[in-house]
Amino acid sequence: MRIAVTGTRGIPNILGGIETHCEEVFPRIAARGYDVTIIRRKSYAHDHLQEYKGVKLMDIHAPHVKALEAIVHTFKAVHAAKFKLKVDVLHVHAVGPALVIPYAKLLGMKVVFTNHGPDYERDKWNLLAKFMLRLGEKFSVRFSDQIIVISKVINTILRTKYGREDAHLIYNGISPSVFHEDAEYLRALGVDSRNYIFAMGRFVAEKNFDQLIRAFTAVGDKKGYRLVIAGDANFEDIHSIELKKLARENNIVLTGFIRGDKLHTLLSNASVFVLPSSHEGLPISLLEAMNYGLPTVVSDIPANREVDLPEENYFQVNNENELAEKLQKHILRGYQPVSYDMSRYNWDELADQIIQVYQSLK
Repeated sequence: MRIAVTGTRGIPNILGGIETHCEEVFPRIAARGYDVTIIRRKSYAHDHLQEYKGVKLMDIHAPHVKALEAIVHTFKAVHAAKFKLKVDVLHVHAVGPALVIPYAKLLGMKVVFTNHGPDYERDKWNLLAKFMLRLGEKFSVRFSDQIIVISKVINTILRTKYGREDAHLIYNGISPSVFHEDAEYLRALGVDSRNYIFAMGRFVAEKNFDQLIRAFTAVGDKKGYRLVIAGDANFEDIHSIELKKLARENNIVLTGFIRGDKLHTLLSNASVFVLPSSHEGLPISLLEAMNYGLPTVVSDIPANREVDLPEENYFQVNNENELAEKLQKHILRGYQPVSYDMSRYNWDELADQIIQVYQSLK
């Protein structure tokens, strides 16, 4: 079976939850004998790879413009999947790219769609963009042969809004933790082991890193703790510029986009992980932090609630005062490792579940 994947910026080592999902899942699917091609957005592919861990890579240009990039690239990807790759299945990720699913069906293609969440709720989009994203969600439900959702919250949305009862619930996953100790890297950042609060993600408004910085700054007794935020913006805009300025003014550590040993070091040595988002699908960053046994402080949005953390780990979304109180408690308490049940977030099992979806199209 030949499969083409679009709706992602690409793999490997490209920032984003969907990108991490694809980097983990599709090499596993390829290893099981499937012919998989991920169609990458050329502006993010800073390598010359034609294959990664058994997954073929095809690069297609798209305008590096926030409102146009995904839809233009996906349209080109559908055309390439049909006439160049001649695939059996097109796998589309995210509601924005789903706008082109009717075109894929007109070309006679079998379509699997993965819904990673209601992207129209993201703060970065204007009214027109939100309308188009809602339309993409509607098209995905109406025209996809099979739908995958990554959380119960998204499944409920599809049932209540559209009456679609047959979506496959397949969670995001996590890989085994790689505990790493790079003392030199920690020194370069100006932090000590177990003496910093850690957050990671893209520098977009809905991640609420600005609220986190203000809440941390408001903490009275920091006991030498620092705040470290790993990530960056795909598109530099007013929000990301102001966020970086706020971080500099408050002596916050920004690492930029990191992967590999540097990320493993920060996860291995943090005191607590914080996710203050107002919107998530099923956050891989939170799952990764839990897999390292880190205490967590997260906003009480439905996607974070689905992870079933103790009530004391949650704070009211957008409530900076409550977030500051939670941070103060963790600082005073100090690092205390936590054991979580991560059994349902196994990438190998999740890849097998996706293969079962493909097999249902025969």
